[in-house]
Amino acid sequence: MPWSFNILGRQHGAVQPFSDEDASIETLSHCSSFSDSTSMAEEGGEAEDTAQEDFQYKLKVYIDCTVDKSAKTRQGALDGLKTAMATKILYEFLLERRMTVTDSIERCLKKGKGEEQRAAASLACLLCIQLGSGIESEEVFKTLKPIFKTILSDGTASIQARQACATGLGLCTLVAEDDILDVYATMECFESLFTCSYVRKDGSRPSLSPQATQLHTNALLSWALLLTICSASHITTIIHKHLAKLPRLLESEDVNMRIAAGETIALLFELARDVNPEFDCEDWEPLCSKLNALATDCNKHRAKTDKRKQRSVFRDVLKAVEEGDFQTETIRFGTERMVIDSWVRKRTYDAFREFVGSGMNYHLQANEFIRDVFGLGPPVLIDSAALKAMKSSRLERHLYNAAAFKARTKARNKFRDKRVDSL
Repeated sequence: MPWSFNILGRQHGAVQPFSDEDASIETLSHCSSFSDSTSMAEEGGEAEDTAQEDFQYKLKVYIDCTVDKSAKTRQGALDGLKTAMATKILYEFLLERRMTVTDSIERCLKKGKGEEQRAAASLACLLCIQLGSGIESEEVFKTLKPIFKTILSDGTASIQARQACATGLGLCTLVAEDDILDVYATMECFESLFTCSYVRKDGSRPSLSPQATQLHTNALLSWALLLTICSASHITTIIHKHLAKLPRLLESEDVNMRIAAGETIALLFELARDVNPEFDCEDWEPLCSKLNALATDCNKHRAKTDKRKQRSVFRDVLKAVEEGDFQTETIRFGTERMVIDSWVRKRTYDAFREFVGSGMNYHLQANEFIRDVFGLGPPVLIDSAALKAMKSSRLERHLYNAAAFKARTKARNKFRDKRVDSL
């Protein structure tokens, strides 16, 4: 059911949160301005102005409601802002209100509980993604970073909040941190968490709850994300410190931890070979043996979905370690495409996609900062004629696929009839 709330409990009507339908290609242009409705522009400037005013009003309501007395209202407002930022480019609007939104996030992180803190942490990341890498996002992050770190290191804080801060701190650091030494300091915070999952010196394994394991997994993934921007000398230090210990995380009972550890190992091997093409790992053969076991895992005590997911990932990880290979993936958006051709690129893409979700393709088209991260150049403007041609080609593909499906169905029915006759 869609969530709604009464604005500050007064005379205003109920306001619905944004949906993914608001971000369809028919209603979003491919430029980074706030006025982002192609179809509405065709109906005339007056309709566009009205729609934009309604849209801005809706956003202002959400911002106001982040300070409401009701936790449910605050939660709904945070979720509404998250969806809007994930599916639209709001740079100009947020630029004027960034400190107001930052204050709201700070208040919800400090005074909220559990899910509210999780939503606030996610909103902080989306705000930085909207503002891009510059002085504006740096100011936001300087305010929120101490709070992130306090929650992250507080063993009495909500585990959901700590998990969200582990993920949020990693992405915000990637986007908005202006000092590489501070990046390294943040990586040490993550290390203090995920190394608690390492096997102890006496060979015993720490006993952890599923929630604590998820916290360590999030910290490991954020640490791996920041590895992608480290200097060659720091990568060398990291390899000496962690590469021998990370494989023991592959023995974790948690499938997400095993996968995170495997992908981090593949990333480290890729970075190590970039630094030194002759890189050689002392325990290479035992590691490959362990990766191969995970790539062919038939353990009856594990869920089938977990085993399928694990085997798929570890086949790629094994190729990365053995051959330095990467299974490329092509991401298509609008008239463009982007190739994910390395573990560095994959970790970065996955990190952004975690926050913008189904809006990732739109951000690849229209968000200048994300396009710069992936080397896509300025946004490509698409006029109404090109958009119409894209729709036509999609319709043609649909009709062709429908006809092909019908033909296959007829052929299969005839084949079945022959089999029945022959019995």
